[in-house]
Amino acid sequence: MRVLGVDPGLTRCGVGVVDGTAGRPLTMVGVGVVRTPADAEIGHRLVLIEQGLEAWLDEFRPEVVAVERVFSQHNVRTVMGTAQASAVAMLCAARRGLPVRLHTPSEVKAAVSGSGRADKAQVGAMVTRLLRLDAPPKPADAADALALAICQIWRGTATNRLQQAVAAHQSARTQESAT
Repeated sequence: MRVLGVDPGLTRCGVGVVDGTAGRPLTMVGVGVVRTPADAEIGHRLVLIEQGLEAWLDEFRPEVVAVERVFSQHNVRTVMGTAQASAVAMLCAARRGLPVRLHTPSEVKAAVSGSGRADKAQVGAMVTRLLRLDAPPKPADAADALALAICQIWRGTATNRLQQAVAAHQSARTQESAT
């Protein structure tokens, strides 16, 4: 499975592509940051994020896009920018018919480090270890994007299998009660 992880942000939108399946070694395919100038108009910044994400989607052709779920913080301005960048990522994926999966920061931290309260340094260190890299990706937004992709590979596949099993069970019960 190839996953594009997106750590949304208006100034730095982290992107990372990981190949792998649960229970097997993972491979980093690409990592980077889509940047926009802080002094540019919001509409122009969103267009730059869209263009950057489209280029990543064109180059790496992921099967799924994992985006950090925006959560409420004290700084509404920061949350709005993050939510807008997140929406652009979801739009780019949906336009191509790609599934989008949202993961909270604590889900991602727990998936890669074992603790939902891990700090940025711990997440970066675990991403480095799990992907067998020489050093943590910089900036932290890039490492966070890789962590999102890892989380999707590890947790998403299990969640998908569980949902399929529940659907199959419900279908069987519906057919049974119809007879």
